[in-house]
Amino acid sequence: MSQTANFDIKPYWQNYINGAWVDGGAGRLAVDNPATGEVLAEQALADRADIDRAVQAAKACHQSGALSDLRPVERGRMVQKMGQYLLNNIDEIANLLCLEAGKPLWEARVEVAGAARYFEYYGNQAETVEGRSIPLGSRYLDFTVYEPYGVSGQIIPWNYPLEMTARSLSAGLATGNACVVKTPELDPLSNYYMAKAAEFAGLPVGAVNILCGYGHEAGDALTIHDDVNQIVFTGSVQTGMAIAGNAAKHVVPCVLELGGKSAAIVYPDADMDNLEQSIRWGIYFNAGQVCSAMSRLVVHESVRDEVVERAAALANRLNVGPGMERAEFGDNMGAMVSAKQRDRAEGLCRRAESEGARLAAGGHALNRPGHFLQPTVFDQVTPDMNIAQEEVFGPVLSVLSFKDDAEALAIANGTDYGLVGGVFTADIERAMEAAQRMRSGQIFINEWYAGGVETPFGGYGKSGYGREKGREALWNYVQTKNIAIARIAGTHPGRA
Repeated sequence: MSQTANFDIKPYWQNYINGAWVDGGAGRLAVDNPATGEVLAEQALADRADIDRAVQAAKACHQSGALSDLRPVERGRMVQKMGQYLLNNIDEIANLLCLEAGKPLWEARVEVAGAARYFEYYGNQAETVEGRSIPLGSRYLDFTVYEPYGVSGQIIPWNYPLEMTARSLSAGLATGNACVVKTPELDPLSNYYMAKAAEFAGLPVGAVNILCGYGHEAGDALTIHDDVNQIVFTGSVQTGMAIAGNAAKHVVPCVLELGGKSAAIVYPDADMDNLEQSIRWGIYFNAGQVCSAMSRLVVHESVRDEVVERAAALANRLNVGPGMERAEFGDNMGAMVSAKQRDRAEGLCRRAESEGARLAAGGHALNRPGHFLQPTVFDQVTPDMNIAQEEVFGPVLSVLSFKDDAEALAIANGTDYGLVGGVFTADIERAMEAAQRMRSGQIFINEWYAGGVETPFGGYGKSGYGREKGREALWNYVQTKNIAIARIAGTHPGRA
């Protein structure tokens, strides 16, 4: 066993199918520690046959009614219990998550708590999914009911491997679906605890299946499987388009949460101390590896110099290094998840400089083991530059300037994405006007990441479709059935 910070890691982790821990038909996958670049452990690697077994287990569970026939409050209590299991074991889970994903230990604890919150919230929502009565006159009783799709296939991203699993799994289970979860290859280990949580909660066998596999094999097999009834995917636009194509061929609904190039408009009357706090969380939390990161600041020209100076000072004072050495909340940042991701982000920084952007802070990989990139700020960015259009998915902030409101909105809306947006101003009327005109699924006013599990999340344009979080997410996992009852036999209008 390897040992880091007095925490032992199993050398080998299996997949979970139909209530049993199993090896993978595709062999094993080495999982790295992003803080060192060294192998942390091995993970069983699923092949297409493994995916089929998991789907069949989920299908059998659904058809048996072991989950879907429960009274919703009973199902909800099970879902809530999964969250409680995560909290009961938060130290152990956060340690593992820190080591496999590279994030600071305190950020890993935030993620575990966030995952638990999803189970708490959707467990509470389970008994609120109600149909309605439709008045058709005295001769008929007409009403709707919501039914689970059956088998929900869920493909999880690597940036929040535990929390994103919780987001879809909790809503899927609360509405009575049996789930097959394909974990990310880069950091799959912590999802072991999702299976343990399902066992702890007493969920029926087959309701939760957790497998790691390559996207081109296991992920593809899940999205084309004839017995998968609904798909949830979070990840890149390119992969999302392929999944949508597979789903369309089988006429299967899917939810796609894809990329973002989110902008915050900063007006001259913005509270600069408050803005600085939002920059800290908006672009440097999780090393910027967040779909809804504040990657662009669209700043009025009169305050641009002050904003750049503050952002650069913030970037320079962030302490960057191994997550296990950063257990306390504060101005620190961990590694990026892999050398490939770090090198891609650094390459985009070099391209930005070649196109004329001014590097105000960072911009380079750290000269040390592990996958670290300096917190970065670019000034003098123009909307036509690649850095203003392409998602970096790293700790890289671009500052653009504007002269008037129309120009600010044109810049903010000037990408293919539309996941979230922000407005910083003391003028609430101006803020609301901008919020209404920004093409984004969620708008933050005067605080990036305002909201929570309760608030719907999803994008416009190439940021995807469907909504996660909030009550809106529940409708992704159910279909509407209408039932019409004639009160008096023999009175059909077409009968003699």
